[in-house]
Amino acid sequence: MKRVLVTGGAGFIGSHLCKRLLKEGCDVICLDNYFSGSKNNVVELMSNPNFDVIRHDVVDPYTAEVDEIYNLACPASPIHYQFNPVKTTRASVLGAINMLDLARRKGAKMFQASTSEVYGDPQENPQKESYWGNVDPIGVRACYEEGKRCAETLCFGHHRQKGVVIKVARIFNTYGPNMNPTDGSVMSNFITQALRGEDIVLNGDGSQTRSFMYIDDLIDAMLLIMDTPDDFTGPINVGSPQSCSIKELAERIVGLCGSKSRIICEKAEGYDPSSRCPDITLAEKTLGWRPKVSLEEGLKKTIEYFKTKI
Repeated sequence: MKRVLVTGGAGFIGSHLCKRLLKEGCDVICLDNYFSGSKNNVVELMSNPNFDVIRHDVVDPYTAEVDEIYNLACPASPIHYQFNPVKTTRASVLGAINMLDLARRKGAKMFQASTSEVYGDPQENPQKESYWGNVDPIGVRACYEEGKRCAETLCFGHHRQKGVVIKVARIFNTYGPNMNPTDGSVMSNFITQALRGEDIVLNGDGSQTRSFMYIDDLIDAMLLIMDTPDDFTGPINVGSPQSCSIKELAERIVGLCGSKSRIICEKAEGYDPSSRCPDITLAEKTLGWRPKVSLEEGLKKTIEYFKTKI
């Protein structure tokens, strides 16, 4: 039985990954400090004898006998990572160091959950893995963007210097059940506001574009990446190549919710990247992977979940 450690395992993505790994017959350790994750996301898994939940912060060292590590621990929505930027940076950097050290000691493979945010406000669209990004190192989002960029640096440093087997995935916007309705992400905000009949306020005219991937497609990709040959390190983009404007997303959600919410455009404030869309050529070639769930299908499933929480 494969022994797998998932940091941030009680979070949105982590909880889906834990569930899938158990279904695949793995022995799973879920590590989480519940800063942005929730026990409610994994409570249904706790009766499984192959599942352990441990309250732990990845900024502190941890040890266990494991074969694989999925390092997901870090606040991922703006409202969470900007609430405590120092903690966010420490989670990315110290968390990566501690998990890479564990992987080296145990001879384990490590999956590093990086992010499309490493591209910053991109000057190319779609973004290829070869693009170095356009990031403000002292901006309000830097704690997350630069923290994840440093984590990638640490992964490749440990790989080249110490032979650690790494898998670095740059994950683009993902949505689905187990999202926190109050996490401040555009998807959560719009669905919550539409279900409550509240005004949906756009930052600017809503012309910013994003791509949205349903959680099941992401989990498929993560398992495929971990199973690639040891000499494949990434980074590899994982996301939907189909983008839409923020205003179009709001209109779709209002329609699917049958809501009377008004969509209001206000003066743009703060740093908000103009575009975010992956080039997934490498994922298609290496993994044979491409998202299967359409935006409309995924939105319907996510809206039904949010109805149970609001």
